[in-house]
Amino acid sequence: MAFSADELRVLRRALANALHPAPLPEEDVRDALRLADSVDEAVREAVRLRAFLLADLTRYREALPGSLPGYLDLLEDALADGYDPGADDLAALRALRANPDAARLLDRCQVLAERSVRARLARVSQATASAPAGASRARLLALPGGRATEEPRPGPSAPAPAERPVPKPSEVFPPRRRPVPPPPPEERAAG
Repeated sequence: MAFSADELRVLRRALANALHPAPLPEEDVRDALRLADSVDEAVREAVRLRAFLLADLTRYREALPGSLPGYLDLLEDALADGYDPGADDLAALRALRANPDAARLLDRCQVLAERSVRARLARVSQATASAPAGASRARLLALPGGRATEEPRPGPSAPAPAERPVPKPSEVFPPRRRPVPPPPPEERAAG
């Protein structure tokens, strides 16, 4: 992103005001807001352009091997823009490694993919190392109507509630009663 000379002057005045706060003239405020809108629009346009480039890259990859020159050019552009090659890119380049340009690009993509994986693993290990013990487990919360709503937790000054007896298994799961066998046919006929 490049700024014009006028935009640089507006940026310089805004930075100077950030370092040494003072009331700004209304014209400076309008200029700064206009510059902020321009920067926001440039960022949105860069995001749209990147999405288009990646969608185009996917279309060319799906049309391989017929689209080899276009795919290699688009992949080069995406890599220059900071794109991390994915498994689909590596598989496509492996299938095309007979082409010297594809082989060279495969080597570059493998290095970038490995670097990206190592960076992600380092971030994950740093996050788990800096987390307190037990913080990685999800915390269980009481549901409405559960024990937390029935009984307040004893605090340092509150007495502990009386303990309830633990029910016996026979109280929780009463024994099944065996069905009474039907009377023999002789008794049924007599009765």
